[in-house]
Amino acid sequence: MPEAYIIDAVRAPIGRKKGSLAHVHPADLAAFPIAELIRRTGVDANLVDDVVWGCNDTIGGQAGDIGRTAWLVAGLPEHVPGVTIDRQCGSSQQSVHFAAQGVMSGTQDIVVAGGSQAMNRIPISSAMTVGPQFGFNDGPFRGSKGWDARYGDEEVDQIRSAEMIADKWNISREAMEEFSLASHLRAQAAWDNGWFDNEVAAFEGLERDETIRPASTLEGMASLKPVREGGKITAGVASQNCDGAAALLIAGERAVKEYGLKPRARIHHLSVRAANPVWMLTGPIPATQHALKKAGMTVDDIDLFECNEAFASIPMAWMQELGVPHEKVNVQGGGIALGHPIGATGARIMTTLLNALERTGGRYGLQTMCEGGGQANVTIIERL
Repeated sequence: MPEAYIIDAVRAPIGRKKGSLAHVHPADLAAFPIAELIRRTGVDANLVDDVVWGCNDTIGGQAGDIGRTAWLVAGLPEHVPGVTIDRQCGSSQQSVHFAAQGVMSGTQDIVVAGGSQAMNRIPISSAMTVGPQFGFNDGPFRGSKGWDARYGDEEVDQIRSAEMIADKWNISREAMEEFSLASHLRAQAAWDNGWFDNEVAAFEGLERDETIRPASTLEGMASLKPVREGGKITAGVASQNCDGAAALLIAGERAVKEYGLKPRARIHHLSVRAANPVWMLTGPIPATQHALKKAGMTVDDIDLFECNEAFASIPMAWMQELGVPHEKVNVQGGGIALGHPIGATGARIMTTLLNALERTGGRYGLQTMCEGGGQANVTIIERL
């Protein structure tokens, strides 16, 4: 089977809630890393076969197929199409999968994959709550006879899931706060050491991620009120709402040879699995087990891991179940420090993983993330 290669990857700095990117139109946010990717690689934009873009809550400025709109806003050729993908939090990781599958099939040669989310302008779950505006008191998990017949009236809520996972895997609030503090300190250290310099391009006057809180303390986190009464999950152990965008150039063997492209990594494995949608956030565990089995690999074969920090309990349960040491996971911080701009996070994580492998000299990197509906994508890349 033909190979799929990552030629380059770039992202915008992440803007915090009510931060430096809050004023930016979603299409302009999405267009930025696409334009920067074409500029950095020097690839003739006329050769791009498609733009596969991840984005959730595609209403307002994110509606109308933002993958297509972003390409046009970037000032690039009109004949290149675009499509927008919604696999919840894994949308842009799935975009990379679809792009890789396109070039591996031989039907495409060069594809831009990535994602964006303007969470300041369009808050999380906006698309799920528009029903009442049109006189319908429903949503994805209520009002459906089929859903009720299968799952009853059990509450489907990510905070509840994070709490359930913390309880099932015996993860204390204190342990989650220690994990969260490590995320901030790792992200700050990465910036201080210049480890993000190659992956981040300044945008709208913002040069660095503004979500990182290096002054956080365990004492400060301990004072935060739980989101749910009597629970363990607080804002301190959760990812942040923010604005972000990232893009990767994926190419097949034919394009690499014909146009003299220099790949930075090879897509070694890609897959997606799902688990119980009420538990919702446990998907990375069976998905990673499935991916390693399919790839004929073990945890020990992987040099670095990225498991999205939607909530601290998610990667902590995943590490516990898979036997992955924390020193190999999210080594430059994760969503708790860097934020979780939903549609962009998969591409952001892959961009960070690629650069971290190059920095450390590692060969294989694995990324996974929890996604709505109990799903989880897994990608294994090989640094070249």
